[in-house]
Amino acid sequence: MPPWNHHQEGCDDSDERPWRQRPDVNSPNPLPRPDWLAQVREPSLAPEQKIVDAHHHLWDRRGFRYLLEEFADDIGNSGHRVTASVYVQCRTMYRASGPTAYRSVGEIEFVRGLSAQARSGHYGPTDVAAAIVGHADLLMGANVAPVLETLIEAGGGRFRGVRMPVAAHPDPTVRSNPVPAPEGLLVSKPFTEGAQELARRGLSLDIWAYQTQLDEVAFLARRLPALTIVLDHAGGPLGVGPYSSSHADRNSVHRRAWRDGLARLAELPNVMLKIGGFGMPIMGFGFDTGKVPPDSQRLADAIAPDVDACIEHFTPSRCMLESNFPVDKGSISYGVLWNAYHRLTASWSQEERNAVFHDTATRVYRLPAGS
Repeated sequence: MPPWNHHQEGCDDSDERPWRQRPDVNSPNPLPRPDWLAQVREPSLAPEQKIVDAHHHLWDRRGFRYLLEEFADDIGNSGHRVTASVYVQCRTMYRASGPTAYRSVGEIEFVRGLSAQARSGHYGPTDVAAAIVGHADLLMGANVAPVLETLIEAGGGRFRGVRMPVAAHPDPTVRSNPVPAPEGLLVSKPFTEGAQELARRGLSLDIWAYQTQLDEVAFLARRLPALTIVLDHAGGPLGVGPYSSSHADRNSVHRRAWRDGLARLAELPNVMLKIGGFGMPIMGFGFDTGKVPPDSQRLADAIAPDVDACIEHFTPSRCMLESNFPVDKGSISYGVLWNAYHRLTASWSQEERNAVFHDTATRVYRLPAGS
C-alpha cells in the first residue's frame, strides 16, 4: 500500500504522520547569524516601490524565535516599502489536543492574532499576514471539507488557502524539510479529491515541490482547472547531491529539465509562480558559507538566470516575489534580498515591476484594498 494511503482519513488522535505534524527541529536550513549579516548593509534602491512580501513565516521554536517583532524589525531596518505580506504555513502553534485533523486551526488563530497586532501600527505600517495560507490534510479527500470551513472561520476573512508538505526526492542528499513527505502525494486520488474542496471554496493551493515533481504539479493543475495553484520557490531548482553542478553549468541536463518543467506548467493558466527561496542550501548557491554575506549585486548576478527563466515562461503578471523569511535569513539579509530584486528588474517597465513586487500577489491572494 502506498504511504499516502496510510490513515488517509486523518481525523483521530491515533493518526501518526510525523512528516505533517512535527516541528522543524534539526532543520537542514542554516540559522540566522545577526553579526554575520550585519557586515553588509545597504539602503533601499527603490524606497517608493510598493512591495507585497508574498511568502514568509512566523514561529517560536527552540532556539529560533521569529515573530511579529523580528519580522517588523527586518522590514523597518531595510528601508523598503513593504505594504503587506502573505503568511504561509510552517506547522507553528498547532493545537496540542483535539482531533488531529483540526489541530492546524491553532496556526490560523495564532497568526490572526499577530496580524491584529500589526494593524495596531505599533510595529510599522505593514499589514502583516494580510493573507494567511494554512494547512489541511488533503489526503482526507472530500472529508476535509469541514476542516476547511473551520479554517475559514478562524481566519476572520484572511484565510486564503492551504499548503501541505509534498517536497520529496529519493536521494537523501536532496532534502529541505526536516521530515520529508512520502513521494507521490500530488498524484494520489485522495489528494486530488481534497484539493477539489479548495477549488469549490475559492481557496488556493500553495505547493513547494522540487523540479523533479513539476510534472506531478502539472497533472494536478490539469485535473483541477478551477483550482489556483501557487508554485513556491521558483519551482524548486536543485543544486545539491546529483544536481550540485547545475548552477555552475546553466545548460546542464538538470537545469534544462527544470526550465522545461516550468515551460509545461506555464501552459496551464491556473498556475502562478513565486520567485525566491534562493537562500536555501538545497538551491546550491552556498550564500551562507562565505566569510561575509552576499551584497545585492552578487546576489542578483547569481540568481539572474533563474529569475529570467521564471519570467520568460510565466511573465510578470503570473509571478510574485517572496522573501521566504526567516528561512532565507540564514543566507541573506532582508534589505539585500529586495535590493537584488530591484537590480534584476531595473530595466523593466513600471507596470512589470508593479506586477512582480505587488500586483500579482494582491490579485491572487485577494488582499484588502490599499494593501
